[in-house]
Amino acid sequence: MSNRIIVGFSYNIDINNLVFELFLKEIYLYFFIQLIIMDIKGSTNIVGLIGHPVEHSFSPPMHNAAFDALGMDYTYVAFDVDPNNLKSAVDGAKSLNVRGFNVTIPHKIEVMRFLDEIDEVARLIGAVNTIDFKNMKGYNTDGIGAVKAIEEVTSIKNKNVVVAGAGGASRAISFYIAKYGADTLTILNRNVEKATSLSEDVSASNLIDDVKSDSISKINDYLNDADILIDTTPVGMHPNINDEPIAKSDDMHEDLAVFDAVYNPNETVLLKEAINAGAKPVYGINMLLYQGAESFKIWTGREAPVDVMETALRDVLNL
Repeated sequence: MSNRIIVGFSYNIDINNLVFELFLKEIYLYFFIQLIIMDIKGSTNIVGLIGHPVEHSFSPPMHNAAFDALGMDYTYVAFDVDPNNLKSAVDGAKSLNVRGFNVTIPHKIEVMRFLDEIDEVARLIGAVNTIDFKNMKGYNTDGIGAVKAIEEVTSIKNKNVVVAGAGGASRAISFYIAKYGADTLTILNRNVEKATSLSEDVSASNLIDDVKSDSISKINDYLNDADILIDTTPVGMHPNINDEPIAKSDDMHEDLAVFDAVYNPNETVLLKEAINAGAKPVYGINMLLYQGAESFKIWTGREAPVDVMETALRDVLNL
């Protein structure tokens, strides 16, 4: 018997089993080629994503394309972290000199316990999606991602904004909408109590004076005076792409900007209605893009190559 070490695992192998020997050699060659392609060195900086699960994430190709374009010695990896192991994952990453993490469900709230500092708006939101290990500080870039996507189409300042949904995405976006100077904010949800609770929290931040809440069934009562409609619900998300939209084209006007946080499919049922109405669609992929670009800047101190990141995202999503 001979002992082989292949990518960190030890195997006892019968040397006469040539087929198995060749198979293992192919595995070794594959990983060796991957290391060459990725150009991993002893100096390579590690950033990544923690969540449970993470297999669905589009962040690794987006960020790695950005690092490659700028010639930066970084690599981005997704880590599936069981909730019971969250503290040890954060402590271990700090010890291993990991530069930064993105944080996705179910860790966005619980991870705050293990950080030294929380950004002001992230604290108001009550959730973190980005960690900078330089100072163990947590940020939330979801809201700024949505704001930048919307502001490609229209300014938020002094606008009347309607937000559908009262979950985590709505919370992150609502605080940033308030921070960026909206005149009024109306939060609509099937569970009106949740909408009211969120509206009270946003109002208590003193970032905005006029915050209301109501049932999403009354959305049509608010669209005529709205400048921006933001949908943070999962309506129309793959595979339920033919869901009934939260609003129809007949209830929209041409000056309305319509943002759907769903990015799969790219053109949701709501955005199709917006296009039919002659309104201005804002695609969910842009929120994903800009929140990633903001995280990139937090970790590296450099502006992200947004065009490169967008191309990588579109390739992954087959757009």
